[in-house]
Amino acid sequence: MPFVNIKITKDGATADQKARLISGVTGLLRDILGKNPQTTVVVIDEVDTDNWGIGGETVTERRRQGK
Repeated sequence: MPFVNIKITKDGATADQKARLISGVTGLLRDILGKNPQTTVVVIDEVDTDNWGIGGETVTERRRQGK
């Protein structure tokens, strides 16, 4: 039973895009590894940009600076 955890920032994906991610990842596991889609679990965690850091800065601050 594959378990895939996708982490993205809260401000970037629509419900349709997230549904497509779940479907796409499930399809990749089926096509590439032969995994059963009925037992494949995909979880999308949406993280606030204040709680996601890159290079010592929050994503919120990096976006403010245009990085």
